[in-house]
Amino acid sequence: MPKVIENLRDQLLAEAQRQISERGYASTTIRSIARACGVAAGTVYNYFPSKEVLIATFMAEDWNERLLELRALQGRDAKETTQAICEALRGFTEKHKALFSDTEAEKTFAAVFPTRHRQLRAQIAELMAPFFGPADDAEAEFGAQFAAESILTWMTEGVSFDHLWSILSKLVQTKAQGGIPNEQL
Repeated sequence: MPKVIENLRDQLLAEAQRQISERGYASTTIRSIARACGVAAGTVYNYFPSKEVLIATFMAEDWNERLLELRALQGRDAKETTQAICEALRGFTEKHKALFSDTEAEKTFAAVFPTRHRQLRAQIAELMAPFFGPADDAEAEFGAQFAAESILTWMTEGVSFDHLWSILSKLVQTKAQGGIPNEQL
């Protein structure tokens, strides 16, 4: 009778993250993850068809948790929202820096990067949209996309929030109290 391991999926994800952080992408294998969790490699494949899917899963789950927290901030002013987005990106980048700085991982994920980047930019733009005007306004939509791309690019490059906000605040049409009135932009 096969042994039942509680939360095996979560254990596999956590072990993959740990190994990548400690040993790097290339040295982390399905076999090494399985061995550390006390299961056969085939068992891991029952949950994840490849190492790449396993990695994509833990990264997506981490980002989705952060995104839920960001969406809960609706109604905050532009500066607070932008700062929260920046902190979420910085935390995500820091947590997964072993992958982001690994050349083998970069080669492996290069094909999906443009798609994931667009998805991430769209999610951030959705959070920024209320500060750029009506949703049906093409210029407002572009403004939110522009802000999202700026946030995504510069925060992952290590630019400080204060520096980024000094520029973005000039672009944002905030509806929050004490914000910059449209006529002063």
